[in-house]
Amino acid sequence: MKLAVVEKYDSIIQQSDLVSRDLSWLKFNERVLDQSRKSHRSVFEKLKFLAITASNLDEFFMIRVGSLYNYLDYDKERVDYSGLREEPFKAKLMSESHIFHSEQHEQFSERIMPQLQEQGVILCNTSKLTEKEQEKVHDYFVKAIYPMLTPMVYDGYRTFPILMNKLLVFGVVTTSPGDRQDMRKMSFVQIPANIPRFFEIEREDSLLLIPIEEVIRENIVSLFRNVEIEGISLFRITRNGDFTLEESEDMDANFLEEVKRKLMERKSGRVVRIEIEEGYSKWMMNSLLERWNLKMDSVFLVKRSSLIDFTGLWQIVGNKKFRERLPQIPDPVKPLSYQDEGIADIFDVLKEKDILLHHPYNNIDSILDLVEKAAEDPDVMAIKMTIYRLAKDSRITKALLKAAENGKHVSVLFEVKARFDEENNIREAKKLQKAGCFVIYGISHLKTHTKLLLIVKRDGGEITRYVHLGSGNYNEDTARLYTDIGLMTTNETLANDVSEFFNVITGHSMPSQYQNLITAPREMRNQLIEYIEKEAENARNGLPSGVFIKVNSLEDSEIIYALYRASQSGVTIKLIVRGICCLRPGRVGLSENIEVLSIVGDFLEHSRIYYFHNNGDTRTYAGSADMMVRSFDKRLEALFKVESPLLEKQLMNILAYNLKDNTNAYVMQEDGTYIAKHPVGDEPEFNVHREFFNLDADHVMQVQLVD
Repeated sequence: MKLAVVEKYDSIIQQSDLVSRDLSWLKFNERVLDQSRKSHRSVFEKLKFLAITASNLDEFFMIRVGSLYNYLDYDKERVDYSGLREEPFKAKLMSESHIFHSEQHEQFSERIMPQLQEQGVILCNTSKLTEKEQEKVHDYFVKAIYPMLTPMVYDGYRTFPILMNKLLVFGVVTTSPGDRQDMRKMSFVQIPANIPRFFEIEREDSLLLIPIEEVIRENIVSLFRNVEIEGISLFRITRNGDFTLEESEDMDANFLEEVKRKLMERKSGRVVRIEIEEGYSKWMMNSLLERWNLKMDSVFLVKRSSLIDFTGLWQIVGNKKFRERLPQIPDPVKPLSYQDEGIADIFDVLKEKDILLHHPYNNIDSILDLVEKAAEDPDVMAIKMTIYRLAKDSRITKALLKAAENGKHVSVLFEVKARFDEENNIREAKKLQKAGCFVIYGISHLKTHTKLLLIVKRDGGEITRYVHLGSGNYNEDTARLYTDIGLMTTNETLANDVSEFFNVITGHSMPSQYQNLITAPREMRNQLIEYIEKEAENARNGLPSGVFIKVNSLEDSEIIYALYRASQSGVTIKLIVRGICCLRPGRVGLSENIEVLSIVGDFLEHSRIYYFHNNGDTRTYAGSADMMVRSFDKRLEALFKVESPLLEKQLMNILAYNLKDNTNAYVMQEDGTYIAKHPVGDEPEFNVHREFFNLDADHVMQVQLVD
């Protein structure tokens, strides 16, 4: 873009009271990339964070850029929070994406690659190999790769092949001997996803990694015999993966088939990005741009000294040889409210007190054990759950199958619209359905994101309901890497609320009011705004006030403007927002009393906590909901109130510790940028991802958020 145009767009963006969701997301990925620059991290950790940024960017183009193209392609109006219309915003978004793309590849080529070599790990092409090693690579190509490759030619007699999303592809331009130049043909060779990205050769003091594309490049002539190869171009495309199931008019007719059809469409959706190696065929590129209706700003050039698709780096990170070079996560500690974990019977404990779990510092096994015990216990009559994402080899599924086998009533709501987990959820749901479980495949016009478990058990002559409510998925794999909150309780008020909520989900019920739940899409936005406005009223009346919130994303404009009004009334507002934040903190006359932090480090921050001081009569909630339009309007969500003094103090302490962090924290600026927080002077390092392993109840009970 021309400098004058850039300055004009930037001026419009900075005048807006709101930060663009998509530009904010790119800033989040910059913070993830910054983890790969941290001097205390090993090179294998740096590779991990670089690979994460690549996965994030793939999803960004598939979903967010894909959504933008839905407006552009169908000539629909869209005004971004930045104040820009569709085309100017696309230009700005692509410009920022190119800057980020350059930073990724600079980090890999100039910093990480030399550090890898110091560790004896060398990425190279076949020219760096000995003759014997080259023979080994050639033998691998002939036996393992060649049979899997399928050259697909495009000419006047054959249709253009469907190139798969996110696969590496060789575009080969050829002519037959004696043909005119305008008789060129394009052929495409896709590299199958099930071939390892690197071929490994061990030397005595090093490990050589030959990218699979280099192995194929060296031998690609064997696929094109008796023709002249004019050019070979390695590229990768990203397709639009955004579809809004809620908009389908005939969704109720055959919901599962609709989901399956949309999954197939994802494989052939419009192309939104081309990553291509330098030295590409311009003739081929012009043909691709014309076919896919793209401009050059959608083309991302990669140097031969770098790699296309950093997600392949997971092969290195996951290599058993380097396992000890990654930081070891401390063993989980016992929950403060459940010090006899693993010893006492959890059913008996929950009849006496509530348990708050903070993952991964506390083990998810307490929840899994509860479900597994319930499946075997002859006094358990029913188990009800909502499931959003599961581990691949899920203990939850096995326990529910066992419960059904033992004659218990099992009802499960599987959210088959959980993005990129749709197929796994459909497969797991069908297993349960065949076993006799009552399975609901989501609710057609809403996405069920809430995390709830209800167990109904006979206890002598009485019935006890055991409830778990959480912010995270019932997934034992991600629970080791995501920070989440879970409450286990037999509290009758919450049990009634959860029972009512399940009736809403599975039947046709509209309860008049919940006691300790705030639910979406019915009332959550309005309830949160009411609590914010109460803090503003207290501040205007000279009473103590404060709003402290931790979420993944803050995007809903009604909530943001309520926070702005509260700030102008003098309320202290401290927000911990890991990812997207569309609120501008510290703007004069608008948000001087608002601070925003983002925590990015060893664990992915996933817990949601809402604290309102309420003149000392505190309101503290946790749950599944972020402050986003989709959370309030298009999802079934729940926030649960925590009243037990110890448990409420634990949630307050999580907020306090996050605000104290000076190792993983980034401070958001008024212009939407972020500055890393560091220890000041003699201040010791404070890393929340380590400190939560060292809590004691006495310290937690002393925490205060408002003086």
